[in-house]
Amino acid sequence: MTTATFSRYADLPALIGLMTGDRKHQAASASTLDVLWVLYDQVLDVAPGRTDDPDRDRFLLSKGHGPAAYYAVLAAKGFIGVRSLRDWAAFDSSLGHHPDRALIPGVEIASGSLGHGLGLGLGTALGLRAQGRTAPRTVVLVGDAELDEGSNHEAIAVAGRLGLERLTAVVIDNQSATHGWPGGIADRFTREGWAARTVDGRDHRALAEAFGAPHAGRPLAVVAAVAPR
Repeated sequence: MTTATFSRYADLPALIGLMTGDRKHQAASASTLDVLWVLYDQVLDVAPGRTDDPDRDRFLLSKGHGPAAYYAVLAAKGFIGVRSLRDWAAFDSSLGHHPDRALIPGVEIASGSLGHGLGLGLGTALGLRAQGRTAPRTVVLVGDAELDEGSNHEAIAVAGRLGLERLTAVVIDNQSATHGWPGGIADRFTREGWAARTVDGRDHRALAEAFGAPHAGRPLAVVAAVAPR
């Protein structure tokens, strides 16, 4: 008897489907699916056997509500077992409605309280720089509405002024922000010294190219525009 494996992008809907219940935040999850896949499949230098490697890349999911897509990608890449998805949010499950770094291999921060991730990413990138580790990349995924939180203003300003080249913010723009930003999200970052690119958040090639484009001496913001499905 063979055991089915789920390791392709095409398998992600089936993996998400294993998680049942009325608190999946389906829209929030769907908006991150393609970005998460491209990051784990083509960009991040991480692996299930290297979750404690000091030279690994760090991925911080600041947009931590609705983590079904995140769990599906982690399962497809071997960080967690596929069977664990069936028990998500159960009393004894490690997979909660918000990810917990103490319970899930490969998860870098506990998230769900919006607005903290970019500041934590800033601190992570600064810590790696202080240790002389120039290879690891720190990538923070935030939502457009999350940028309304005040702590993001400080993180964006400081990262730009310190030239944290190994810090990347990927912003899921599904036009859910209350206040928005004059000139658009990318302009908000470039005014503070970041390199910024806006791409179709479901176009895998465009996303990979945006994450890989040169941005010497500056942090990078990738704005992933995602129309609701």
